[in-house]
Amino acid sequence: MGMTMTQKILAAHAGLETVKAGQLINARLDLVLGNDITTPVAINEFKKAGFKQVFDKDRIAIVLDHFVPNKDIKAAEQSKSCREFACCHKVSHFYDVGRMGIEHALLPEQGVVTAGDCIIGADSHTCTYGALGAFSTGVGSTDMAAGMATGTAWFKVPSAVKFNLTGRLPKGCSGKDVILTIIGRIGVDGALYKSMEFTGEGVCALTMDDRFCICNMAVEAGAKNGIFPVDEITLKYLEGRSGREPVVYHGDIDAEYDEVIDVDLNSIVPVVACPHLPENTHPACKLSHIKIDQVVIGSCTNGRMEDMEAAYDILKGKRVADGVRCIIIPATMQIYRECIEKGYVTAFIDAGAVVSTPTCGPCLGGYMGILAAGERCVATTNRNFVGRMGHVDSEVYLASPYTAAASAITGYITEYKED
Repeated sequence: MGMTMTQKILAAHAGLETVKAGQLINARLDLVLGNDITTPVAINEFKKAGFKQVFDKDRIAIVLDHFVPNKDIKAAEQSKSCREFACCHKVSHFYDVGRMGIEHALLPEQGVVTAGDCIIGADSHTCTYGALGAFSTGVGSTDMAAGMATGTAWFKVPSAVKFNLTGRLPKGCSGKDVILTIIGRIGVDGALYKSMEFTGEGVCALTMDDRFCICNMAVEAGAKNGIFPVDEITLKYLEGRSGREPVVYHGDIDAEYDEVIDVDLNSIVPVVACPHLPENTHPACKLSHIKIDQVVIGSCTNGRMEDMEAAYDILKGKRVADGVRCIIIPATMQIYRECIEKGYVTAFIDAGAVVSTPTCGPCLGGYMGILAAGERCVATTNRNFVGRMGHVDSEVYLASPYTAAASAITGYITEYKED
């Protein structure tokens, strides 16, 4: 029996000819990632275990993105801990204020991750890098500590679900609508500890930003990872960007999948995940009666340039509805700068929105957009659990940048339609 793309990457990094689902392996790591929330815990575990040095200063990335610029004393202390550790061990990929961005947008942009990598990160949305044809998955801070010291990690090889994509997305739809539709179909545990492998002729119709978004939310279906094949679009993205030579793996024709699910991109419509689970999806057009208080466009899911462009195309020359707070957060400093140079920031401000330095802040209910009791927010983030963005009696509706921007203008959940 052949191997899936994920299984081939894991076999190569474990030094084995073949692996099979359920097998326990110890794999070599290409990158170990942490942020300002999870790294301090990993540092404590690193020291507690008696480790004195990291396995490779060039294979560790620490990104200060959740509460940076620091929102309070605790956040400042956490960031200080990261800075001191990075300085002590001469960590090459350390991103602080002025250089930082939201980690899962920043690392691909900066060429820190590439095709064929085996990556762990102490953040659940580390699965984002599967868009590049890498195996990447979230782990706990203890595993991060062990990874920083040894350069290896234990895995149970996941089985896989194959998603056969056909067609092309209609205008006004994006990768966010694709993954929300899939999660609505299979549920938040529909791919539990499995690899979500996206294949088919429809892959070439998806941009890299679409793919990053889709893989980012694989974990919301319970998946161990999400992964796309490496094609010309991937290689073009990596060209002149990747710090290491990409390694391309292909799944075998006779690879075994637990299930094969067909997804016709032509049939995708703008959807919204209603409170309080990403699987509670409904067409946006059927939710127009829901009044909102806030819109957030950003996060590691939808803060990339195409997301900013979608927001700009809808908001330019218009005004955010009275009583609605619209917060726009470019995911990296490079994206922020491009928004400034293209005039997007001016258009956002003229529309009545605010534009923030890159941060995860509002997504996890940290800062820059906390909700009070009874308030509703349409967000391009990845989770809408109870109390995710503030008070337990608030509500988060997950949507694409198109739907979020259109909703900001009307003050109600609104499906975007071209004028």
